[in-house]
Amino acid sequence: MERFVMMSAISDGRLYEPDDMVKADSMGCKGCSFCCENMCDTIVLDPYDIFQLSKGLDKNFATLYKEELIEIGLHDLLTLPHIKDGGNGCRFLTAEKRCGVYDMRPGICRLFPLGRYYHDDSFSYFLQTHECKVEDRGEVKVRDWLGIPELEKYEEYVNTWHYFLKNLTEFMKESKDHEAKSRVNVMLLQLFYEFPYNPNADFYEQLYKRIGEWRKLGNIEL
Repeated sequence: MERFVMMSAISDGRLYEPDDMVKADSMGCKGCSFCCENMCDTIVLDPYDIFQLSKGLDKNFATLYKEELIEIGLHDLLTLPHIKDGGNGCRFLTAEKRCGVYDMRPGICRLFPLGRYYHDDSFSYFLQTHECKVEDRGEVKVRDWLGIPELEKYEEYVNTWHYFLKNLTEFMKESKDHEAKSRVNVMLLQLFYEFPYNPNADFYEQLYKRIGEWRKLGNIEL
C-alpha cells in the first residue's frame, strides 16, 4: 500500500540501493514481536508471497483462505489478500512469539524496518525510523537483509506489480462503470492469486505470462 507522507517524518532522509549498508539488522529481534502482534491487515500479499507460502506450506490459495491463514479485503480500492490477524497478531506467530514461516515470509516482512520509495518508474529503499521497537540495530547490506534469491529479477517484478496496481487504482478512482470495476477486481484475484502456480516452475515466467493473458482479455493496460 502507498503512503503519502513526508519522507523526513518517517525516515533518516536517505535512499538506499541493494549494496548499501543500512542500520536495519534487529539482531534476531531480541525477543521482540511487536510488529507481528500489531500488524492488523497491513501485510498485503503479492503473487510472489502467495507462491512462496503455497510452496513452503504445500497449501494452495484456496486452502490458505479456508484455514483462515489469509483473508481478502479492499486495499486502495482493489480486492487483495492479506495475512489474517488472529486476534493476538499474525496467524503465523508461534506460541514462542517467533515467525512460523520465516523462510517464506512475505516481502513486507522481509523489508521491515525498510520501506520502498517509488520514483522515476523505479524504486529505492528507505529506513523507517519510528516503526521498529528494537534499539541499537546493526548495519547490514540491503540485499543480505532481504535474503531473496535473484534479487534483481525480484526487484523488476516488484516494480512491475507496483505500477500495475497503481494504474488499476487510478482506474477505480476515475471510472463510473461499477460493473467494469467489479470485473477488474474479480479477475485480479482469480488470475494472479486463486489460479495455482506451479511450485516447480519459475515464478517470474508464470507471472509475466499471466500479465500477457490479462492484456489479451482486454483488461486495464499496465
